[in-house]
Amino acid sequence: MSADSEDGGFETVARAIAAQLGVECAPEPESGVTGGSIHRSYRWRCGDAPLFVKVADRGGAAGLEAEAAGLLALAGARAVRVPSVLARGIAGRSAFLALEWIESRPAGRAAEHRLGEQLAAQHRVTAPRFGFADDNLIGRTRQPNGWLEDWAEFFRERRLRPQLALAVQNGFAERLEKPGARLLEAVDGLLAGHRPQASLLHGDLWAGNWLGDERDEPVIFDPAVYYGDRETDLAMTRLFGGFGRAFYDAYQEAAPLPAGHAVRAELYNLYHVLNHVNLFGGGYVGQARASMDRLLAEVRR
Repeated sequence: MSADSEDGGFETVARAIAAQLGVECAPEPESGVTGGSIHRSYRWRCGDAPLFVKVADRGGAAGLEAEAAGLLALAGARAVRVPSVLARGIAGRSAFLALEWIESRPAGRAAEHRLGEQLAAQHRVTAPRFGFADDNLIGRTRQPNGWLEDWAEFFRERRLRPQLALAVQNGFAERLEKPGARLLEAVDGLLAGHRPQASLLHGDLWAGNWLGDERDEPVIFDPAVYYGDRETDLAMTRLFGGFGRAFYDAYQEAAPLPAGHAVRAELYNLYHVLNHVNLFGGGYVGQARASMDRLLAEVRR
C-alpha cells in the first residue's frame, strides 16, 4: 500500500481504526517499524497513545485475522503478556491489525526467568484434542490445524507431511523425498509411549518473537498458535538460540520435561527446518536431511 493509492491509502486505514476505537487517529503513521518481514509495520498515533499497526494487501487479511485469533487465545491464558488486539479488518485495498504499543528494553536475566515460569503456566492451559479452531500461518506458510485425538498422528499429518510435500513441489525431492517418506513412517516409533496433553502453544517461539517491556516483564508476539505437545515450544527456543539458562531453569522447575525430550526436540524442530527449506532453500536443505538421518538412526537403534 502507498499513501497516495487511489483508495485513500493511509487515510482509509486510519478512518477504519478510528471507527473501531472511537478516537481520532492521525491520517498517516508516525514512522515505519523495522523487524517485520511479512507485513508493513508502523507506529501510529490514535487518541493519546501510539499503536503498533500491521498493514498488508487485502489478500493478507486472513493471515492478520489468524494472528489476532492467536493473540486473543494467548491473552486468555493470563500467563505471558501479549500485545492487546485493538482493531482489525479491511479498509479499501488494505488489511490491517492494530495492536497495543509496547515500549521494549533489552531483556535481562529476571525477564528470562519470568518467561520460563509464565510459559509453563501457559502450557497448563489445555484442550481435549490437538489442533486449533482455524488454520493459521507459520511464517508465510499455511499451517493446518484440523483437530485430531492422537498427537503422533497430528504431528505427522498436520506438520511434517504438508512441509515435505511442499518441499517436493519446490524442487527438493532428490535430497528429501525418500528419507522424508521413511521418517513419516517412523513418527509413531519416535513418539512411542509419549502421551502429552494438548497444551496451548505459542507455536513460533524463537528469540525474535519475545521482548522485555518497560518493567522488564516478558512479552510474546507473532504467534502460530495451536494446542500441541508443550515440548515443541521448548524445542524451538533451542533451534536458533537466544534463550539463556535462567529461562530453562525456571521452566524446568515449574514443569519438568519427561525423559526422551531431546530426541523429540530434534523431531519437532524438523518441522521448522523444513519450513525454512520451503521459504528460503539454501543451507536449510542440508540441515533438514541431516536431521532426518539422525532421527532415522534413532529408530534403528
